[in-house]
Amino acid sequence: MSADRYLIFHKPYDVLSQFSDGTLPADSPRQTLKHYIEVPEVYPVGRLDRDSEGLMLLTNDGPLQHRLSHPRFHHPRTYWVQVERCPDATALNHLRRGVTIKTGRTRPAQVDLIEPPALPPREPPIRFRKSVPTAWLQLTLTEGRNRQVRRMTAAVGFPTLRLVRVAIGELTLGDLPPGEWRWLTAAEVKQLRQSTHQSVS
Repeated sequence: MSADRYLIFHKPYDVLSQFSDGTLPADSPRQTLKHYIEVPEVYPVGRLDRDSEGLMLLTNDGPLQHRLSHPRFHHPRTYWVQVERCPDATALNHLRRGVTIKTGRTRPAQVDLIEPPALPPREPPIRFRKSVPTAWLQLTLTEGRNRQVRRMTAAVGFPTLRLVRVAIGELTLGDLPPGEWRWLTAAEVKQLRQSTHQSVS
């Protein structure tokens, strides 16, 4: 049996969070994880939409993958979100309490306005309109519905322009550049297992 492997990847914009796209010919220019990661038999824990960026965890540890992905375990994920205009206190409190989106009412979230973070430029950049200011939120969810963050900010009237996942539990993106990956340290693996109540060898 092969040893457990754990790595994190900084997914760039416009990259599919899977290793293949069976709907496209082999010579398609669309990029997937295989264009960046050559480690065999590791699989993404959850996913990021094609138009989202940031932290992905990949592993061959099935029990850990299940605990991090299954909604009943309420494992937190943190995002930096650039939105159109600046949300007021009413909108922020609405997000904190939970909003109704296409798939039902969301769980309460941790939401705060933050200063623009020091992120690498996105390629291509977001659409920019001089007449419409933007703001950044830090938003932590304990569930992962399809396009949830975008649907939540749209529901309170502040559409998402850029979305970057920066943490999965205590595991953070740090200064890992877009398109790069690294192995988790032994301490990170231990902490990750502890956070999901797995035994630590």
